[in-house]
Amino acid sequence: MRGRITMLGISRWSEKGGSYSTIERFFNSNIDWGLLNWKFIKTHLIRKKSVYLLGGDEVVISKDGKHSYGLDWFYLSLENRVRKSLAFLNISLIGVDARKAYPLINKQIIKESKEGCVKDKSAKKSKSKKKKGKRGRPKGSGNKDKKEVELSPYLKFVQKTIKEALQWINREVNIVYFVYDGAFGNNSAVQMVKQCGLDIISKLQKNSALCFPNEEKYSGRGAPKKYGEDIDYRNLLEKHLKSDVIDEKSHIQTKIYQMEMLHRKFADRLNIVIIQKIDTITGKMTHVNLFSTDLTLGYDKIVDYYSLRFQIEFVFRDSKQYWGMEDFMNIKKTPIYNWTNLSSFMVNFAHGLRQNPAMKEMSILDLKAHYHGIKYVKEVFKLLPNLASDYLIEKVSAKIANLGAIHPSKEVA
Repeated sequence: MRGRITMLGISRWSEKGGSYSTIERFFNSNIDWGLLNWKFIKTHLIRKKSVYLLGGDEVVISKDGKHSYGLDWFYLSLENRVRKSLAFLNISLIGVDARKAYPLINKQIIKESKEGCVKDKSAKKSKSKKKKGKRGRPKGSGNKDKKEVELSPYLKFVQKTIKEALQWINREVNIVYFVYDGAFGNNSAVQMVKQCGLDIISKLQKNSALCFPNEEKYSGRGAPKKYGEDIDYRNLLEKHLKSDVIDEKSHIQTKIYQMEMLHRKFADRLNIVIIQKIDTITGKMTHVNLFSTDLTLGYDKIVDYYSLRFQIEFVFRDSKQYWGMEDFMNIKKTPIYNWTNLSSFMVNFAHGLRQNPAMKEMSILDLKAHYHGIKYVKEVFKLLPNLASDYLIEKVSAKIANLGAIHPSKEVA
């Protein structure tokens, strides 16, 4: 299909049995999209002896009107503003060797569950003032175990989705790492991922108060000192330097440091990778803090695995631009869920078509042009007498299908 993709458009382009009522029943049916996507990925896209990650991100879809399920105010990065829209959590399987993300499931984010409370508009806000107690730590209180965290409703929602995906994947592929952006650079998110049996790879804030483990000898008095010197981002130690490269064109020097460090708000030690960028002409400096809970993971893999998370953004781009994720007019819960997941499934389906050597170099526009041409050829031959042979139909279809393609399909012997 070309142009906007709607239920009416799908019914018009469908073959026999694809009436509007049939399409409407399809979008109102209960479909296990996670299992469906995994079956397709396992059958057509998985490569043996390859490394796979589990990644997550949020996608926001602009939506007007008043009655769409889950409609609320969300931030749209493309428009750089908050507007009425729908938000979804996407969990994808990321192939390290293929350098692609294969979407597994989209689940709608309801604003109340993300904020951690359901607002009752009829209830009046109670302004109860708390009595001020004495300053300092309450008498008799002990240290809290940072591993025992109370997950917010949103983190519970993410955890449930991760576990749902793992129950299919772990039977075939051993997933070790979960990759997410800087939103999960906190102890609660780390503990949530570890409860799923995975190590996390994410990003910390630039000004994170990291410190080295204490290396001083125990004095014999009091509790052993846990935290050592605080990090100085402008004077990182050379012994931690792993890579130093200068780009002669841009005059940017890139230094990569790796070290095992502590964060006062995290329960365990972290595998920290600091990517430092220095302008050799002006002397300006900036840095990025990546981390993993796997202390044995090399710096190159942490950088590579985290950069692969961006492949999920290409899933969102293709779903919106080519497969109708932003075109749907549905307002009820089930049709919205089915539509967004159908759009994501088509991303996997396009990857599956490219497994054909003749279509390996074709873009999505090329694929659409190819099948668009075949559709027209079929419709034309239906108007002709039954004189054309199958060989002629195949040759004409192959010729017409390549007219609108940038990278036409190749004939493979």
